[in-house]
Amino acid sequence: MILILVGMPGSGKSTVGRHLARRLHLPFHDSDHVIEQRIGCSIAEYFEREGEAAFRDLEEEVLRELTASGDAVISTGGGAVLRPANRALLRERGQVVYLRSSPEEVFRRVRHDTRRPLLQVADPMGRLRQMHAERDPLYRETAHFVIETGRPSVPTLANMVVMQLELAGVLPERP
Repeated sequence: MILILVGMPGSGKSTVGRHLARRLHLPFHDSDHVIEQRIGCSIAEYFEREGEAAFRDLEEEVLRELTASGDAVISTGGGAVLRPANRALLRERGQVVYLRSSPEEVFRRVRHDTRRPLLQVADPMGRLRQMHAERDPLYRETAHFVIETGRPSVPTLANMVVMQLELAGVLPERP
């Protein structure tokens, strides 16, 4: 099974993904981390130097590879759903879970994180609201499941994902 997490930057995709991978005994891949390993610098630097289009090309290539590599839990970058090809690829090749966070919740989590290139702006809260309005419908279109992140702990969120997968018959129920 390929389990793919999508959502806003800071919604918990990597943290919850690592937890799910351990729990389900699957390898974990963070697409942003794979990209950084490949380019040898931070995404922020690459973004600045090469531009968003070049980054999105690379992201699409990495997602194609990761979703072809067998059973795994994959966390995607927040903007992975911006390309129709990525939305179709993710939906076809795996079970997609949208970790839905409000812009306010994301801001609370990432306001001090300087590694997020799209948030290095004068009004990060305004930027998050704009990104959420633009991306929420795309996340929903891509996802098989939507989990509201709210304030639960990481283990609780992982349990919520596993329960949804079991109820849908995607994962065998535990005895």
